[in-house]
Amino acid sequence: MPLLYSLAKVTIGTALMTGWRPTVEGLEHVPRTGGAIFAGNHLSVADELFLGAVVPRHLAFWAKSDYFTGTGVKGFLNRKMMEGVGAIRVERAGGRAALTAFDAAIPALAAGDLVAVYPEGTRSPDGKLYRGRTGVARLAVAAGVPIIPVGMQGTDKVQPIGRLYPKLMRDTVTIRVGKPIETAGRSDDRTSLRELTDLVMSEIQKLTGQEYVPRYAPKRPDQI
Repeated sequence: MPLLYSLAKVTIGTALMTGWRPTVEGLEHVPRTGGAIFAGNHLSVADELFLGAVVPRHLAFWAKSDYFTGTGVKGFLNRKMMEGVGAIRVERAGGRAALTAFDAAIPALAAGDLVAVYPEGTRSPDGKLYRGRTGVARLAVAAGVPIIPVGMQGTDKVQPIGRLYPKLMRDTVTIRVGKPIETAGRSDDRTSLRELTDLVMSEIQKLTGQEYVPRYAPKRPDQI
């Protein structure tokens, strides 16, 4: 586990667990060793904070490329922080540039790391669960690792979209970790990846009880 990530778990993670007292279920499904993808619903930027706090192993999150390419003192500090916590760089541009994140994640998974992915591709604008994008299935099949569904509840109340810091609300957040979905032997054709993605979203829905919307989540104004 990267040193900076370990320090964050001891400081920020402990503060979240003692101050917010989230309910946590299903940690027995977290593999002790080996790579896996944590696929969760996405309600708030606080999802990453709470998930990182409760999962006992290092969990690599995605970070936009801006954090790796900034200039000056702020750019330097952002870059070192992202590198220190083992974040995976994501390019905002589409096409081949966007796939570099997958290229970076595959060796990390093959080396036994855990990677967090939000199949909806963006935070839910209304608390509903939207159709998942097949990238999570494609990555899992390519790396040969299981997908672990995760259900988050209450993080949108603790830190709504647009709020910089989480509000101190105890016993509001619930994190449920589901049973791993094995991907060994699955095909990487479009139909198979769609079926696997739909299965993942179905398992997430069982954990959260969210209303499911069979279309992709609309982009927020700042993403257009």
